[in-house]
Amino acid sequence: MGAGTAQRIIPLSIRTVADMANQLDLQEQEQLDEFKAFWKQYGNAITWVVTIALLAFAGWNGWNWWQREQAAKAGALFEVLDTAAQAGDAAKTSQVFDDLKERHPRTVFAQQAGLLAAKVQYQAGAVDRAQAILGWVADKGSEDEYRTLARLRLAGVLMDAKKYDEALKQLDAATSPSFAALVADRRGDVLLAQGKREEAKAAFAASYKGLDERLEFRKIVEAKLTALGVAPAASGAAP
Repeated sequence: MGAGTAQRIIPLSIRTVADMANQLDLQEQEQLDEFKAFWKQYGNAITWVVTIALLAFAGWNGWNWWQREQAAKAGALFEVLDTAAQAGDAAKTSQVFDDLKERHPRTVFAQQAGLLAAKVQYQAGAVDRAQAILGWVADKGSEDEYRTLARLRLAGVLMDAKKYDEALKQLDAATSPSFAALVADRRGDVLLAQGKREEAKAAFAASYKGLDERLEFRKIVEAKLTALGVAPAASGAAP
């Protein structure tokens, strides 16, 4: 290959590279223009979506931290209340419960504290105070199981006070499936106290049927049915 041929090839290659570079520049410019147009149309919406997502993430982390903080503080107060309850200190138990209810009402500790505080108040003879505490858990508790348990105990307190209709209303509102058999048993107690033997039998039968046969409490319900002239196994009330 001669020198002249080489001289012709080299400029051609340089021009080719230059053309390719120009084409790339044009493509990049077109893409940039397209992006600018896209961002102009949708940029604000995208910015808002990203901002909201970041705020939601930050809020979620903050909420989890707040819940952990509340649970820790509520747990510390519950320990104080538990110690007072074991000592039979009704006054301090009541005071700590009020503090816990005021500061951390949505925690599980507040519901547990309410049930324990009500027990201490009842044993100390402060029946009205016990009713008020159980009523708070029944109405304000954050979990259905605790609300139902509070209503069960409140129905017992009302039954002892011969407020049978109020007791039955509490049982009507006790809706947790986990306590259905216990609710039926307590309903039978209230109905029997009212002299409604047939309705009491039906309630006790429903309780007996709903209880696991391995539970000792089932024998108590069986004894109630037997006292009312019903043999559970013979009547088919048992599974």
